[in-house]
Amino acid sequence: MFRMSLRRLLQATLAIAILGAAALPARAQTTLKWAHVYETSEPYHEWALWAADEIKKRTDGRYAIEVFPASSLGKESDINEGLGLGTVDIIYTGQLFAGRFYGPIAIGGAPYMFRDYGHWAKFRDSDLFKELAKGYDDATGNHIVTLTYYGERQTTSNKEIKTPADMKGLKIRVPDAPLYRMFLEAVGANPTPIAFAEVYLALQTGTVDAQENPLPTIQAKKFYEVQKYIALTGHITDALLTIVSGQTWNALSDEDKATFTAVFQEAAAGCTDAILKKQDE
Repeated sequence: MFRMSLRRLLQATLAIAILGAAALPARAQTTLKWAHVYETSEPYHEWALWAADEIKKRTDGRYAIEVFPASSLGKESDINEGLGLGTVDIIYTGQLFAGRFYGPIAIGGAPYMFRDYGHWAKFRDSDLFKELAKGYDDATGNHIVTLTYYGERQTTSNKEIKTPADMKGLKIRVPDAPLYRMFLEAVGANPTPIAFAEVYLALQTGTVDAQENPLPTIQAKKFYEVQKYIALTGHITDALLTIVSGQTWNALSDEDKATFTAVFQEAAAGCTDAILKKQDE
């Protein structure tokens, strides 16, 4: 009798435990949006996907990141504004676009600021960059996590360029930020701001005569199909900031902030290596 009662008691306890576990709510998953303007074939997108997968693994599925490439959530100025509006959580963006909200952060994108990649890498790892990033954070409430190498910007055109004088009067597409115009205005060209997603068509239709971007981007966007010449002007050593919206960043625990930071910095390092390889090729 005692043995039978004990067995029933254990069975009842097990049944209650199972029912109790079933009644517990599933741990909620937070989905974040990561937006950028680059093609799916480019390392920026590939490493963003890698980072999204790593974040999911390292947070035990509590966070999922959807990556939106190729201006699918808007052009670069739109996604920068989206950080404050809550329409995006994470973005890749050029320093010069972030500079619209905090001017000093744009200095890394000024013409002929760096001698070479090694000089740029020292800036990326410097106290100066940390100070500039903190200034942006304080001014906007959004958080700069890291910097990814974008490459040296070169000039393609339908007119051969051998000297600065050859650029005089040339209508050249640039991103819509002031420092991108500085070099071209200095050589007498006519810089024309056009959204990144519209550049190929603008070149094809003759809306502009030329454009400037790093070699891997020129290849990925197939600008060689609508341009005859390339001049290795190397006028800007450019980079992309990874920025998390303040609302999203402040909602993370200290442990999750450390995880996001580690993953994004690893992705930036991997993507930078990939861009250097493509640039050399």
